[in-house]
Amino acid sequence: MVTQRIANPFIPVRFWAWPPKNDKMDKKLIRIASNLKNFHSIDNYTHKHKLKSKLCGDEIHVYLIVKNNKLMNFKYETKSCIYCQASASLLSRVSINKETKKLKVLYESLNKSFIKKSDLKKNWNKFLVIINKSNIARKDCLMLPLKAALKALKNSC
Repeated sequence: MVTQRIANPFIPVRFWAWPPKNDKMDKKLIRIASNLKNFHSIDNYTHKHKLKSKLCGDEIHVYLIVKNNKLMNFKYETKSCIYCQASASLLSRVSINKETKKLKVLYESLNKSFIKKSDLKKNWNKFLVIINKSNIARKDCLMLPLKAALKALKNSC
């Protein structure tokens, strides 16, 4: 594929024909990551945690409102890759009105889902779109929001 050279001569040749034809980025993943409904902070949180990945530098701030061991609100802010953003977006939408102990069960189930298709509960099946064998190289990015939420629940304000 021949394209016109971009005005900047310092851009390497491999980027002249961007995006590549064999782009493996899943469109569903992009759609999930672009849902920014819960992407902001809140002031009246009951639990908060900041977590940064040592491998890639992804960073997430999680703000939770918990009442009677039930997750009432989940907001987040990230400086991360699209995989972490998609995971945070999905987690923030699906985990509201769930018991806090179910997040630990979800974490264990999703860890198994990378190796084999596990039996996730009906409510958590949406995660199978992003957490599967094809994304195993991005496991740390995908699990970062859930790890941050679990650490926030341990450290109440």
